[in-house]
Amino acid sequence: MLFNSYAFLFAFLPATCLVYFALNRWVPGRTGLAWLFAASCFFYAHWNWKFLPLLLGSIAFNFAVGWLLQRQKERPGTRPHRVALAAGVIANLALLGYFKYADFFVANTNALLGAHWLLPQVILPLGISFFTFTQIAFLVDAYRGRVRELSFVNYGLFVSFFPHLLAGPILHHGEMMPQFAEKSNKRFNNANFWVGMTLLIIGLAKKVLVADEIAPWANAGFGHAGGVEFVDAWMAALAYTLQIYFDFSGYTDMALGMAWMLNIRLPLNFASPYQSRNIQEFWRRWHMTLSRFLRDYLYIPLGGNRRGPRLALLFVLVTFALGGFWHGANWTFVAWGVFNGLGVIAVQIMDRAGWSLPKGAAWALTAVFTNVAWVFFRASSLDDALHIIGVMFGARGAGMHAAIPQWAPLFDLSTYTRAGIDLQLATLWTGAVMVAGFAIAWCAPNSQTLLMRWQWSARLAFFVALLAVAALLNLDRVTEFLYFNF
Repeated sequence: MLFNSYAFLFAFLPATCLVYFALNRWVPGRTGLAWLFAASCFFYAHWNWKFLPLLLGSIAFNFAVGWLLQRQKERPGTRPHRVALAAGVIANLALLGYFKYADFFVANTNALLGAHWLLPQVILPLGISFFTFTQIAFLVDAYRGRVRELSFVNYGLFVSFFPHLLAGPILHHGEMMPQFAEKSNKRFNNANFWVGMTLLIIGLAKKVLVADEIAPWANAGFGHAGGVEFVDAWMAALAYTLQIYFDFSGYTDMALGMAWMLNIRLPLNFASPYQSRNIQEFWRRWHMTLSRFLRDYLYIPLGGNRRGPRLALLFVLVTFALGGFWHGANWTFVAWGVFNGLGVIAVQIMDRAGWSLPKGAAWALTAVFTNVAWVFFRASSLDDALHIIGVMFGARGAGMHAAIPQWAPLFDLSTYTRAGIDLQLATLWTGAVMVAGFAIAWCAPNSQTLLMRWQWSARLAFFVALLAVAALLNLDRVTEFLYFNF
């Protein structure tokens, strides 16, 4: 059940909110939370009910391991046994490895050894990367003594809470449990509801009116990777750079907004990353909870900066490579991670040497670097990625021959006729959306900042209503969010 669908927006979400607050008012205790847990399970099962036991089994297993670690920690003079933690983490990684990487490892083994093993062709369960990382963080926190309370209902909701289940944010146990226990959060709050509704509408508009509008250009460019010219390569890369920004930003706004409607605060996960002045700052603003997870549960345990500056740089590269691999079972994602890791290393070396660029140049360099990095992320293969990047930087000259039908009318004067007006207007509209999208991404404050700055007024209400109408009228072309694939 997609956030950007009529069934979700006009049936599931209203019913979930209404029953939740009604139960909290008339039935004391955890009944309302149990309802949210059940609703989240229904939300997940609506995609494919066969994978619901997988989610529930993962929750039950990690709850049991966490309970064991907590009890061991509470015994005077004892520490939780590392074997329990290791078993829990290994089990989670094995589950993720089978469903997400089995085909990848078999295919690469065949290529390396000349074998002919059949691919398992395992279906990837939605959200498995996110609920797996969430639970690994929980087990480590339980081992460290940071888990103070365990209720199966609360824990199940913490993992499966439908706003974050499929594409994050990646949560910490300590961020959510106090909110579940707070009595005031269980009462309907008019102000929170409308702030959340506004965030939901802004996120929906980002997805439907910008990301989905630009998606055909990105798909067309990368779908013709072998034949792109200079203009094609840049148009495809720029289109995907903007598409993934508004797709993921839109999902994040919707997730935070829905949680806010239920008086739950999810952690900030997106803070205008394209306004960054170096790639290290970019990663402090893009998918912030993933960056936090990789720092706290991979980079620091590897050694962080405690073992000298040279090893610290190596750990940065390893962390980014594994972070890239987390996104998907393809060498393109590993290359994307390594490329970003090298960028962060370059920034750190420059900082240590006391070198700096003017603000405008630093921003422009970061924008170009990020745009090139997204080519690795989007391309179907490393060959396609390297070919497109080569063309972007002159491998086929710097001509303006654009052959991709989606944007060819922009450069073909023959379409500027009465017969070609419909095609021309459609192309110009998508081009205008791209220009407006980059202006917003590069210059405007993010949604959460806007809501903190703005005061409710008739003007703001009219603007939000206009966004809602425009987005709802375009829901006939429902598409998945990009991060559902990871």
